[in-house]
Amino acid sequence: MTHSNEPWGGRRLDDHPRAELVAIGASAGGVEAVGAILAALPANMRAVIAIVLHMPPSKPSLLAELFSGRCARPVKEAEDKEPFNAGTVYIAPPNYHLLIEPDASFALSSEDAVLFSRPSINLLFESAAYAYGDRMLGIILTGASSDGAQGLSQVRNLGGNAWIQDPASAKSRTMPAAALATAGADRILELPELAAELSRILS
Repeated sequence: MTHSNEPWGGRRLDDHPRAELVAIGASAGGVEAVGAILAALPANMRAVIAIVLHMPPSKPSLLAELFSGRCARPVKEAEDKEPFNAGTVYIAPPNYHLLIEPDASFALSSEDAVLFSRPSINLLFESAAYAYGDRMLGIILTGASSDGAQGLSQVRNLGGNAWIQDPASAKSRTMPAAALATAGADRILELPELAAELSRILS
């Protein structure tokens, strides 16, 4: 399946994803945006959430600890070969690409940076799209690069759904605008609406 160049991709607005896996990418302004989404997650969520958030590669990440206090579900840093645990939120560790395997596990890679970023949102989305197809949802939030745009296009090409934070409301509009121009979107939402809608479909 290929997507349309129209922002909504020709899909009905009442289409809802079968989201067994939700992949989220963010960069500049992303800590606040991801925190708002995680705070809204329902306690009965069964889906797995995988997050790439661009951070300095040379410093230990405290994101899992930071987000754990805001989220009703477990939050942890993903480990190589780790099988998915339903209802868990996984954060990409610093300086490793986070990949989704078809057997519902993670792989970590130290291959070259993509668009100057490791972890790469593109690689997370592309691997997730191949593994989960129409059972996944890709979400692009605020950010100051074009990382994620090609990956979100692959998500849609392989049957998954794509949501984008409204660029006009993002702290940094570059990333959501690039994703919208490249991939289109099934939903374009301001952050509070996006968090509420995600909570609703994962309940």
